[in-house]
Amino acid sequence: MRRVIAYEHLTLDGVMEAPEMWQFPYLTDDVAELIKVQILEADAVLLGRTTYEIFADSWPSRTNNEFGVADKLNSMPKYVISRTLEKTEWDNSTVIKGDVAKEVAGLKQQPGGIIAIIGSGKLVAALMQHALIDEYRLMIHPVVLGSGQRLFPDGSHAALRLVETKTLSSGVVLLRYERAA
Repeated sequence: MRRVIAYEHLTLDGVMEAPEMWQFPYLTDDVAELIKVQILEADAVLLGRTTYEIFADSWPSRTNNEFGVADKLNSMPKYVISRTLEKTEWDNSTVIKGDVAKEVAGLKQQPGGIIAIIGSGKLVAALMQHALIDEYRLMIHPVVLGSGQRLFPDGSHAALRLVETKTLSSGVVLLRYERAA
């Protein structure tokens, strides 16, 4: 059975929006290595439409990038949750429409390892409501923005159990949580 893991970059106040505007000052070698390991361990990626479009605009033209993940992202199966996207251009991408909870539950039953969610805040919130995310790997950056889309919007509910903490050289803290029983 597969596991769904949400890999998220957050500010100290929980903002996940536009990480390209605030995360790079904290991208030290140990942070880059952690990102690389997380992507290389995944068997598939699950993305919301907006994140998919950002990635599909950038990653297909990259090979052997400095983080070593381009080939993996380009070759792995990608599942895109969207009501409006009709077709995909990025290799190995499949659009999932309809009952998202049912479709993701079905993906989890297939053989394989980790299905990674990267970004895709609305998708994370929807899957959280159905207890379909097995683990959250949150990279908390030491910056406060004060506003922006948060990973856990008002009304979110989940019981989580902390399984690991790790402080990186830039002050980024990795918090790993599993869904509590």
